[in-house]
Amino acid sequence: MWDDFEDDDSWDSGDEEDFRKEQDRIRKHPLMQKADDIMHLTEALVGALDETAKEMYGTFMLEDATVICGKFAGAEGVDDFILKMENAVFMKVHARHLNSMTYSVAMVDTHAEEHLQLLRDAISDFQGLFVHWVKGFDPSNKYDDGWGLFLD
Repeated sequence: MWDDFEDDDSWDSGDEEDFRKEQDRIRKHPLMQKADDIMHLTEALVGALDETAKEMYGTFMLEDATVICGKFAGAEGVDDFILKMENAVFMKVHARHLNSMTYSVAMVDTHAEEHLQLLRDAISDFQGLFVHWVKGFDPSNKYDDGWGLFLD
């Protein structure tokens, strides 16, 4: 069963360099940079919440921000339209949820509205970059995964 992984000499230093270049490309992408901004703003906001609000909302907010970053890296690292769209949907859902959480936090916490607005503004900026990014997906480059989504 695991014999496929033994003595695999197909990885060389060129592969490692290609991998690092790809990681660097993903990290420098404007959408990933904005996702990182959202992550940092969320961490700061959650860190400043009182214990009750942190317990009620903090974990969800941090999860949303983390998923946005992770799903972008997953989508940008593949060519398949279906996988890109699946990841994009997760990103959208988590960005919208994180945005709605800022309004919930405002109702139960005395957190400064300016901080919440900074996160909302970053999510709005992310949305504009996201729409442009999704339009660049190549719908002809897809492999039917048997689930029937995003097919003609």
